[in-house]
Amino acid sequence: MFQTLSDRLNTTLKFLRGQGRITENNIKDVLKDVRTALLEADVALDAVQHFLTRVKKRALGTEVSKSLTPGQAMIKLVKRELIQLMGEEVEELNLRTQPPAIILMAGLQGSGKTTSTAKLARFLKDQKKNVWVVSVDVYRPAAIQQLQSLANDIGVTCFASDASQKPAAIAAAALDAAKKQGADVLIVDTAGRLHIDQEMMQEIKELHQQLNPIETLFVVDSMTGQDAANTAKVFHDALPLTGVVLTKVDGDARGGAALSIRHITGKPIKFLGVGEKTDALEPFHPDRVASRILGMGDMLSLIEQVEKQVDRVKADKMMEKLKKGKGFDFQDFMEQLEQMESMGGAMSLMSKMPGLGQVPEAAKKQVSDKNFTQMKAIIQSMTKAERFKPDLIDSSRKRRIAAGSGTEVQDINKLLKQFLMMQKMMKKMGKAGGLMKLARGLGGAMPGMMPKMPVSKM
Repeated sequence: MFQTLSDRLNTTLKFLRGQGRITENNIKDVLKDVRTALLEADVALDAVQHFLTRVKKRALGTEVSKSLTPGQAMIKLVKRELIQLMGEEVEELNLRTQPPAIILMAGLQGSGKTTSTAKLARFLKDQKKNVWVVSVDVYRPAAIQQLQSLANDIGVTCFASDASQKPAAIAAAALDAAKKQGADVLIVDTAGRLHIDQEMMQEIKELHQQLNPIETLFVVDSMTGQDAANTAKVFHDALPLTGVVLTKVDGDARGGAALSIRHITGKPIKFLGVGEKTDALEPFHPDRVASRILGMGDMLSLIEQVEKQVDRVKADKMMEKLKKGKGFDFQDFMEQLEQMESMGGAMSLMSKMPGLGQVPEAAKKQVSDKNFTQMKAIIQSMTKAERFKPDLIDSSRKRRIAAGSGTEVQDINKLLKQFLMMQKMMKKMGKAGGLMKLARGLGGAMPGMMPKMPVSKM
């Protein structure tokens, strides 16, 4: 998400970096281009106008005009206003109530509500909470079964329900059982619909009145752009929403939802769904997202993700192996590819690195997850001996590996060259040691990744 918007804004604001001073004339064209970029990203018109008005007023003030580097000052200003548009601070869940704290999940069908319920349950379980979940979606038995399956996978209690029951009866029974069993949190997954209708709204209003939840979260698909914000407003008019969960932000969403929701509803985005797995849920940090939009990266989120998702046991074993002078082989290489996949893939990691907007398109294309899939296919077509001793791979073996992986010999040559570069880098890391140095190396020096990127001074 945000890639197109980021590219457009970087191109536009790059012009200002070379300006000796900011004037009403040169700011006019820049703001016109910024307006176009935001509208193309499907940001709500009212939010765009609010943003541009604030930027122009402050850009022509003393803060920018008297700066020694007005172009840089202007970019800082834009970042600050993006943060203001999305919310000044991180809005955490409020669980300060007599247990169990009830979280009501609302949203349209297909928005990822049931999956988000499981993700949130896992997020809270990782914080040592005793979490229960329950589905009151009696209109879609598959949703009940899906939540039960996900709850089993992550190890939280799912209160049993079925389509023959009334939602209110399920909710009452689940709350009673959760209280008796000492649950800290009860997350209620409500029914979704293909569109907003009065019957649905009335049902969820009654559930809200019955349960009196401490948090009422609206789950919305970021792919729907500013429509997501408009739908959130309809729900907010019917329910006292406390926050929003924005899903599918790892897809091709243009960013309009993230930049519009707070302005239209007044309610904060609390979480981002960044993948399909149950651990793919991130707290929403407006400042970090603003940095990503402006191509400054988001190293804090990247480091948090690495610390959370890198297999420390495997990483420590590899470091120990490298310290003892044992070489880095294709089996190790395969494990690193799998680690990157578990963290959302190459593009997901790249989006959090500074300077992405300054990298040529040709370099970005080399980092596609499709290339990583091809790399894995090539390694899987090698024999065990070839994986551990790459020097064995001669011309005839290359032809056999290419045939087995559905690739060309030139692809094998390219991978071998990248592998040698990775091997040298790992040798250096073995001397330095440390899990985080290994993790940072995986983020910045994996084969197929881009050349070193300039770090913003912002």
